[in-house]
Amino acid sequence: MENNMMRTLLAVVICVGIFLGWRYFFPPAPQTPATQTEAQQTGTAQPQSTPAPSAATASAEGAANLPKAAPLSGTPITVTTPLYTATFLSTGGVLQHFSLNKYPLTLDKGSPDMDLISAEAAAKAPMGLLLDDRPTWQDATWTTDAKDATLEKGGSVTLTFTGTLNGLTIKRELTFSADTYEIAEAVTLLSPDPKVSRLAFTLAAGSLSGGEEKYNPTQAAYFAKSLEGVAVSSDKLKEGIAVPAGKWTAVESNYFITAIIPSGDASLKLLRDNDVTRVVAVKEVSLAAGAPVKVQNVYYMGPKTHAALATAPGGLGAALDYGTFSILAEACLWILNVLYRVVGNYGVAIILLTVLIKALFWPLSQKSYRSMEKMRKLQPMMAAIREKYPDNREKMNQELMQLYKTYKVNPAGGCLPMLVQLPVFFGLYRALLNSIELRHAPFITYLPFTNIHWLADLSAKDPFYITPLIMGATMFLQQKMSPPPGDPTQAKVMMFMPVIFTFMFLGFPSGLVVYWLVNNVLSIIQQGLLRRQTAQPVKKG
Repeated sequence: MENNMMRTLLAVVICVGIFLGWRYFFPPAPQTPATQTEAQQTGTAQPQSTPAPSAATASAEGAANLPKAAPLSGTPITVTTPLYTATFLSTGGVLQHFSLNKYPLTLDKGSPDMDLISAEAAAKAPMGLLLDDRPTWQDATWTTDAKDATLEKGGSVTLTFTGTLNGLTIKRELTFSADTYEIAEAVTLLSPDPKVSRLAFTLAAGSLSGGEEKYNPTQAAYFAKSLEGVAVSSDKLKEGIAVPAGKWTAVESNYFITAIIPSGDASLKLLRDNDVTRVVAVKEVSLAAGAPVKVQNVYYMGPKTHAALATAPGGLGAALDYGTFSILAEACLWILNVLYRVVGNYGVAIILLTVLIKALFWPLSQKSYRSMEKMRKLQPMMAAIREKYPDNREKMNQELMQLYKTYKVNPAGGCLPMLVQLPVFFGLYRALLNSIELRHAPFITYLPFTNIHWLADLSAKDPFYITPLIMGATMFLQQKMSPPPGDPTQAKVMMFMPVIFTFMFLGFPSGLVVYWLVNNVLSIIQQGLLRRQTAQPVKKG
């Protein structure tokens, strides 16, 4: 029984270690179980292999045939709102820049705003229209009376671009609102002859991470008819991916997203072109001679905040994914934001949240530590039994069971309460990793008595690795306070766990490290208090 308990406890620790280790060495962006479907369709092995419904096809016909980069002509037209500044070209409304006014690129003084359209991406004609696979920004003749516009709160403006391509007239209307990151689009097609045309809306983006890619990769995503949001890493996009029926497609990081949300289902294409990720939504349009047909869609370009995405059309809220334990993650994030409004510092808010979680699980932890303390006091007697029956495992287990019964000790009592707490940890892990609130949120901005930046950004790693090293020391102290495993091999594995965890935490976002560190300190205090209360020898039952 004791061996089973230790194996279970060891399995819990190793599972957490594997989870964190996998995130360290292979850190994908948030994904739902549907991501696995994408891996099967593209032939990339994943740790899990349970099949899921197929929404994407293995073929990406047309995805790799998007227009290559080429010099773009046209007069710049700028739209400025309280939320962003966007620059378009007069040749069909191709987007060149989209700077978020409230999100600087770095913490440096005078840092430019985060621009969702890099120079490399701008050359791919984001928000350009493709008509029957022809780039209208190159092949069509465009006119416009659109001028620079500055919107105040509550205001809106519509830019109109009119073009002709092989006798077909294209009227494009882009509507901007001052209070949202959404851009509404209406494209009206007028053909002199009956025909069926393919109208494609495009987006392109470079890095959306702001410089930190390890735990914040930029990748493509889509929402298919029978699946929830699916993220596709860059290495799977080299040949392109096609989705026959989707509700939206996007380029995203943990904190920012640029998305196309067509009106109704559309066929989607996703492609990685050098350092630029490109996504396309394609609609087939039946045109009668002389009869205008209007096709509508929405672009969303901005931060991945719950408030903004929840009101976006097409189920774009699925892009903000906290994983299996999303309910717990969202609850933790809600409490974290409430605490922040009180204390004004997200680092302090994380500490207070950790204290609240620890208080919530205090009775379970107390039961766990009490059981472990009893086991620690029984170690000499357990060692004596093992020495007495080294070659008779059955007899040894019988004696150990009798020992547990005599002193009313449950060997699994120290393990099961820990299992109950794991979902909360994983939920909080995802909440902290994917919360734009922590981006550039400071805790202790400068190293004490210096002007050197330290924990100035809770979404980035500790630049001097101070908190991970202290966290490793607290893990080591916790281990010393816990009863050693009876099996020598298990004892050696456990001895290396603080080292392994410290190594993995070196690159973790500092907000996560602060949580784990504070949780360790509180656990040490709790174990110390319990030791004082139970200093007397274990009594027989």
